[in-house]
Amino acid sequence: MKHGFTTLLLAGLFAVNWLSAAEKLNVLFLVSDDMRPQLGCYGDKLVKSPNLDKLAARGMVFNRAFCQQALCSPSRISLLSGRHTETTRIHSIGPFLRETMPDIVTLPQQFKNNGYFTRSLGKVYHVGIDDPPSWSVPPWHSKAPRLGPEGRDAMKKYVGEAKKIGRRLPAKGKGAANYAGPAFEAPDVGDDNLLDGDTTREAITALRELAAKPQQPFFLAVGFANPHVPWVAPKKYWDLYRDEEIPLPPNQFVPKNAPRFAATSGDDFYWYGKVPADRKITPEFGRQCLHGYLAAISYVDTCIGRLLDELDRLGLRERTIVVFWGDHGYYMGEHSWWGGKHNNYEGATRAPLLAAAPGMKAAGRKTNALVEFVDIYPTLCELAGLPLTDGLEGTSFKPLLDDPQRSWKKAAFSQYPKGGNFGTAMRTDRYRYVEWKNKKGEIVARELYDHQTDPQENENVADKPEHAKVIVELGAQMKAGWKVAKP
Repeated sequence: MKHGFTTLLLAGLFAVNWLSAAEKLNVLFLVSDDMRPQLGCYGDKLVKSPNLDKLAARGMVFNRAFCQQALCSPSRISLLSGRHTETTRIHSIGPFLRETMPDIVTLPQQFKNNGYFTRSLGKVYHVGIDDPPSWSVPPWHSKAPRLGPEGRDAMKKYVGEAKKIGRRLPAKGKGAANYAGPAFEAPDVGDDNLLDGDTTREAITALRELAAKPQQPFFLAVGFANPHVPWVAPKKYWDLYRDEEIPLPPNQFVPKNAPRFAATSGDDFYWYGKVPADRKITPEFGRQCLHGYLAAISYVDTCIGRLLDELDRLGLRERTIVVFWGDHGYYMGEHSWWGGKHNNYEGATRAPLLAAAPGMKAAGRKTNALVEFVDIYPTLCELAGLPLTDGLEGTSFKPLLDDPQRSWKKAAFSQYPKGGNFGTAMRTDRYRYVEWKNKKGEIVARELYDHQTDPQENENVADKPEHAKVIVELGAQMKAGWKVAKP
């Protein structure tokens, strides 16, 4: 009798891992580059994002999801490893994950190790900085052009002139061939004539091939290049918007009283052709930039809609977890920062996150719970019934999919190195608190933004006497770290 009870108990504990391959849930893992939470499901009334809004209607919108660093490669590596950037020790574009953590088991690798076919299409890790052990087959990248005819012609002209005078082409920076084209372009071409559409075409082909093997569960990751600058989308998406309807942000000034080194963003936007050399963005040019950004969002939205429609057509919806995320936030004129992130502020670290899982109880709901991108790894494993690897630093938010109002994390953490200092930002329910330390570990600056009275983070109030007590409390919470902030 005792032996039979033990057998039943073990069966109950591990049944989810004993599911047949046909019963295991698939994962469609969607990522968009530089997309901030500017979608209809996030309350934006201007953007046209019907397909992501449909996904939100059958899934969950995470209103307060934060990346661990507002830069493409560090953010993606952090998410895919389930570790904060202080653990991965990757804070720039360049290093591979296995240079600092050679024995790491990544999110897709954990699925591969548990019988899944894992595949990467497009920009999932950073282009050129991938992780072969994560995938069952080599990552695929489209050879379709990222730029339209104007951009390609500008690149060709730049390269030709450089060769004529024997000038060596720089790898990056102002004047490099990649930046010769305009910051925005609306070529009159079909969706699949540009990179993101062609990636979608390949992903649809992959879905059809995978559907033909129902005994093989899959983890399919699809990464889109837009709306990273340059904003290049077919003309029909540009035609969805009009310049005169696009408002400019009212707070085109840096946060008051913020440390000068901290209150900056990236420069790459200013390297593109036709962007004013003096960096003075007129209202007219600013609206055109926003126009291009919105068109790029709608282009990605349509691409994702095609994938979701194919998922339905193939009868895979009820067997597939779908998660969509943007790798970090983005500034489009707020604080006078255009086309950038590269800092520790809300607009750079807050990003879109949508999740839809078969059987979730709170489908169509939103949550204001604080979640971090390191939480995605354990969440997908739990939803799929996979064991967790050692060393994960996130918390599965599966409970939120059933109860979005439940008590959750006390804080979310992001980091960024700037001006020779290292900054750690802590977002609580009410505040964003940032400590900047020098190489000796000494605090050289603090920032405090009260989201109850200043949701746009327009003024740093860390040095105001009335906030002295809050600074002490938040400093202690910061010192305790992310482990204590878990629910």
